[in-house]
Amino acid sequence: MPADSVDSILKQWKQARPDLDCSVMGVVGRLQRTSKIWETKLDRVFKDHGLSRIEFDILATIRRSNPAGITPTELYKTLMLSSGAVSTRLEQLVKEGAVQRLSSEHDRRSCKVILTAEGKALIDTALDAHVANMTHMLTRLTAQEQGQLADLLRKVLVHEENEPEQ
Repeated sequence: MPADSVDSILKQWKQARPDLDCSVMGVVGRLQRTSKIWETKLDRVFKDHGLSRIEFDILATIRRSNPAGITPTELYKTLMLSSGAVSTRLEQLVKEGAVQRLSSEHDRRSCKVILTAEGKALIDTALDAHVANMTHMLTRLTAQEQGQLADLLRKVLVHEENEPEQ
């Protein structure tokens, strides 16, 4: 297997600190470097469709949620963003005609957010390109390897999401 940029770092540490097992740096370092490279590739697709990452996430969340709409509170909790960040982006998406706010019949303070026909077409087109992009990003792995990687990352993520902060 060819060497990557992390291999040279590990080699340097082995020379500088032969007493210390730095192999964990190989895993974390590769995850970090891959993440940065992939973020750039993902953002390029969003930009090609006139969207930021947050706008894509908002539209995608609305698209996969209840067809009757989702409240702004449900949206920001699902996205793990501040209510202000979601509110600002929602307002922009309303102005652009991608989403619409529907006032509640039962509570004037509440509303649901739905996609407009234009918003649905936009997210569906962007989503098709996003999935194709991610598929291309993983072409170096077989389907079995992709499944193994997903399982291993799930194991780490479940632990991280449930571990109290230190």
